Amino acid sequence: MKLKVVILSLSVFAYTGFTAQNIQNNLGSNHGNKFEQLGSILPTPNIYRTASGAPGHGYWQNRADYNITAYLDEDKRNLKGSETVTYYNNSPDELEYIWLQLDENEHSSMRNAGYDTSSVLRPSTTDQQLKVTELPVKDNGYGVILEKVTDASGTPLKYTVNKTMMRIDLPKALKKGEKFVFKVDWNYNISNRMKMGGRGGYENFPEDGNDLYTMTQWYPRMCVYSDFQGWQNHQFTGRGEFALVFGNFKVSMNVPSDHIVGGTGECKNYDQVLTSDQLSRYRKAENASEPIEIVTLDEAKKAEKNHSKQRKTWVFEANDVRDFAWTSSRKFVWDGMHVTIPENNNKVMAMSFYPKEAYGLYRKFSTKAVAHTIKTYSEFTIPYPYPVAQSVEAANGMEYPMICFNFGRTEKDGTYSEGTKNGMLGVIIHEVGHNFFPMIINSDERQWAWMDEGLNTFTEYLTEEKWDNKFPSKRGPAWTIVDYMKLPKDQLEPIMSNSENIVHYGPNAYSKPATGLNILRETIMGRELFDKAFKTYAKRWAFKHPEPADLFRTMEDASGEDLDWFWRGWFYGTDPVDISIDKVTVATPNLDTDPKAATEIKYQVEKPLVNSFEDLSKIRNREDKNIKFYVDQDKDAQDFYYRYDRGQEKVSTKEYISKIDATPPLDAKDKEKFKNITAYQIDFLNKGGLVMPIILEFTFEDGTKLYDKSSAQIWRLNEQKVSKTYYFDKKLKSIQLDPMRETADIDTTNNLWTSNGSGGETSKFQLFKQKQDGSSARGSSNGKVNPMQAAGKS
Repeated sequence: MKLKVVILSLSVFAYTGFTAQNIQNNLGSNHGNKFEQLGSILPTPNIYRTASGAPGHGYWQNRADYNITAYLDEDKRNLKGSETVTYYNNSPDELEYIWLQLDENEHSSMRNAGYDTSSVLRPSTTDQQLKVTELPVKDNGYGVILEKVTDASGTPLKYTVNKTMMRIDLPKALKKGEKFVFKVDWNYNISNRMKMGGRGGYENFPEDGNDLYTMTQWYPRMCVYSDFQGWQNHQFTGRGEFALVFGNFKVSMNVPSDHIVGGTGECKNYDQVLTSDQLSRYRKAENASEPIEIVTLDEAKKAEKNHSKQRKTWVFEANDVRDFAWTSSRKFVWDGMHVTIPENNNKVMAMSFYPKEAYGLYRKFSTKAVAHTIKTYSEFTIPYPYPVAQSVEAANGMEYPMICFNFGRTEKDGTYSEGTKNGMLGVIIHEVGHNFFPMIINSDERQWAWMDEGLNTFTEYLTEEKWDNKFPSKRGPAWTIVDYMKLPKDQLEPIMSNSENIVHYGPNAYSKPATGLNILRETIMGRELFDKAFKTYAKRWAFKHPEPADLFRTMEDASGEDLDWFWRGWFYGTDPVDISIDKVTVATPNLDTDPKAATEIKYQVEKPLVNSFEDLSKIRNREDKNIKFYVDQDKDAQDFYYRYDRGQEKVSTKEYISKIDATPPLDAKDKEKFKNITAYQIDFLNKGGLVMPIILEFTFEDGTKLYDKSSAQIWRLNEQKVSKTYYFDKKLKSIQLDPMRETADIDTTNNLWTSNGSGGETSKFQLFKQKQDGSSARGSSNGKVNPMQAAGKS
């Protein structure tokens, strides 16, 4: 049934504020801040994590293996499960308890994380959004119901549930090298994710009365115990994602017999759950270079009409994964094809599951986009190691090992907009790409959203670019982050912020880190250096738990580039890029100026170079009878100046004359050579605060162009203003700063200088021929008489 929408008009006012951190230590200076090394901001290297950014010789991580059975009750929309977990303690510590995540408690009105968010009176709302406030809060019937928690022998274990986390107290401490086996039985009511939100749940299709289930965060999952923070048992609020343990999974899902199931890993009993025709098509798809429908559109439409009461059990296995997710529906069309990863010759089944509502888009693009993604990511990171990669159309976007959920439905007539098509391709690439970040390169998403979303968005951008050179990527190019960087400082926070505490989550967790990495690749480091370093990071931390410092250090270690200034400014700070052309001084050489004539300078020989003030240390050293001065004991060290300093050598005080030679004039050949030279001194201001390379496009009066780039280090001695001088043999028409908009400069109105606007030449500069007599060599007396010469001594 359709819901009636009632609009309520209300009058409101609002106030917001946020203060960004400032990590600079020398704010009173015009230099020494931006290029200060990160130093103590990064954790101290140790045997687990080295100063190079690589895992240390003592690196360890724990592991958890799961054997799970699940029963999907479609009538009650309830999931019942039982799991046996084998937990391996590879840490050097004895563990008295272990922590598990109960993510479904997010939907509970009683057992959610309790992270309240400020709320305001809306100027308008709908009748569905309008809820009468009930106090005390009543149980809404959602969240995990724990039926039994026992050890391997069935003995009950003591446990405590704290919101979305569960602690199991162990009968005895789990020592290094030991394992602990325990069992948990549970159930929960599956939420309508289209109404309640969240990553998992069901979507109902009123037109045909069917549900599409995305079963995610659906079982009690082990928390990570690590060398850098111990138990990662931060509450799940629905935003910050997951920190999970690698292990092996065997999962059996009992569902209605007319459902099609897709899941993490490989199905081990297709011969029992598919029809003979479907199984035959699957075998054909295993060797196909184009997607083949394993479950056809006609079969899916027929299944929609018959709600079977029979049951089937699908069995999946997956090794070396950090999680397991699955999907189930009778609405699914299912297609697949074979793809080989060149780097490791891995043969992968690329597959897609989608309802008829998405057929016009998914049949054309989804599986091919899956294949393109795992191949391209393999080029830039590590070879895709798993046997399966899957995309499921579920009107959302979320990722799990080997399976992800995306959007992309057509209009009812089968047409679609270009925006829908590109959005679908972007989300498929993004979510499939998450197999690499963080499913394999397994960062802590709940703490550092940018380490999976930002790194993945960057690699998504590279993959979109290789899909279609005209693909309208919205995240990655420097110019796309400008609107965010323009926001007032009190509305910004550093990338290095906890996931739960970010106001502008999309720009800060996705766009800004992705843009930063692209600037590093294209503008600062260059592709060759960057790509090698980025692949090194991926290789070092595949199937491990990296932290930000591991990325920062590896990128520098593998490239030979000092990037602390960039991490400090782009990741720890909130300053934007705004470099302006403040002034251009134009000058031409005066070729007809008479050369400087020879000159004479009158001077007296220099006096003894003893200090004018006798400091306390010198006085006390003289008074200390135990101190013997070397020159007082070694007569050979008592030269002319030893005696001169003590008044024992007398030197005339008469005036001497030193001659400075004439400057050589330019000859006719030189004048012809330099007659068209024009000098340009360009003064730049750092108005935004974030240092960046200075990139210039010079356009000359004859229409030709030249380009130059100064590294960001040009700002190291003065972070507020710098100058660059150029000499050209033809006149400039304009100077364009950052012509390709590759530094995310937030104000391009101050990036252009034109000769018309400057008023033309403003001065002359003197030009002489360089003398080659070496009189300016270090230590030379420049022709002057020294005291030894004046005294006739040697």
